Amino acid sequence: MTGTLIARGTVIDLCYLFAAVTFILALKGLSNPKRARSGNFIAMVGMAVAIIATFFRPELHNVLPMVIAMVVGAAIGIPVSRFVKMTAMPQLVAIFNGVGGGAAALVSVVGYMHITAGGDKPATYVVLEVLLGVLIGTVSFSGSAIAYIKLQELITGRPITYPGQQVINALLGLGALVLIVIILIHPSVALLWVLLAVAFIVGMAIVLPIGGADVPVLISLLNSLTGIAVAASGFTLDNNMLIVAGTLVGASGLLLTQMMCKAMGRSLPNILFSAFGSAVTAGAAGGGEDRPVRSQSPEDIGVTLAYAKKVAIIPGYGLAVAQAQHTIRELADELEAKGIDVFYAIHPVAGRMPGHMNVLLAEANVPYDKLLEMDEANPLLKDCDVALVVGANDTVNPAAREAGSPISGMPIINADEAGQVVFLKRSMRPGFAGIENELLFNEKTTLVFGDAKETLTKMVASVAAN
Repeated sequence: MTGTLIARGTVIDLCYLFAAVTFILALKGLSNPKRARSGNFIAMVGMAVAIIATFFRPELHNVLPMVIAMVVGAAIGIPVSRFVKMTAMPQLVAIFNGVGGGAAALVSVVGYMHITAGGDKPATYVVLEVLLGVLIGTVSFSGSAIAYIKLQELITGRPITYPGQQVINALLGLGALVLIVIILIHPSVALLWVLLAVAFIVGMAIVLPIGGADVPVLISLLNSLTGIAVAASGFTLDNNMLIVAGTLVGASGLLLTQMMCKAMGRSLPNILFSAFGSAVTAGAAGGGEDRPVRSQSPEDIGVTLAYAKKVAIIPGYGLAVAQAQHTIRELADELEAKGIDVFYAIHPVAGRMPGHMNVLLAEANVPYDKLLEMDEANPLLKDCDVALVVGANDTVNPAAREAGSPISGMPIINADEAGQVVFLKRSMRPGFAGIENELLFNEKTTLVFGDAKETLTKMVASVAAN
């Protein structure tokens, strides 16, 4: 009997090892748009193997409730993921990430009750693992919930601040740490619930002052926190698979957060504590509407594009809002049929989440080799006849090159280096950063107002006719 259990444990560990390898390969695949789909599939296979192996653990109990919970979760998750609009993908990621953090926190709560139920005092490091899981998981849950509410525009996307906010946040964070120390010294389930409540408030308090322009970084950071919470749950449940998976998510999320901070030219503390965007500049408040701009009809722009030699398409969140990804691909196809060189310049933080534009354009079957990252695209822009900006704003704003600007130092796509700039916009309203874009008033810039999908459809017809 003992030998059978040992053999079963070995097989389970090998399955976990296989799953861990697939997760690493999946992360490698997800780093490139061309391999992202296969990377995601590899991760799914690995997770399926890990889940099946877990059901064969000898100490497993309550199998029926677990199966019921999985069925209910699948019944909710599959249709939601299947039918979500591309514009709502950031919200979906935020809420799913929050659910993961909340689940990890609940596992830690149950784990604490289990290890203290016998009356024996468990080892300090074991209790610490559980308490950190409660703290980090709950912060991730409540923070992700607020991020979802902001992205869904149920509340304002601008920072929500009040006098003494940073001091209060610091006291809340310190209070959570003090509670952990007290519980380590004097175990108490009642204090555990207090810690849960304080952590919930901390998550909300951290996210409320963060403005819409910084939400992509916030989602990445919260994803990292969820990974850490899952790893803590792995220690609580003595499950190596959760430890490995959580650590991979935590580490990759943190690296992605650092990369996005670099892409925005700002530090993580600045993003978390500066309440960027809470005050709108005078230009952003509407002054730009009184300055003259040059505008043309979509048909006129179609003629201009038809006689260009090289065109750069710079997409942004407005492209997703208009659901115009298929139309922009049709325009590119028409231009390429005329022998015009076309490529897409993708900023690292375009849209509302990392990789948003890559996923959006992949949905429209845009060739992967046409999607150029910012560092690849910028040297080519000076040779472009036209830079077609569709729904982007802050990521092409020349104000980033000016000292003292709110976005000073943020790397941008150098659209203004092209021979001509065509800017598709609904209105003169500023982007998420809340500041005026001087590129709109550049002498080489032409604006086309209206819905991006309708405008691009007219451009396609005009290009085809010329």
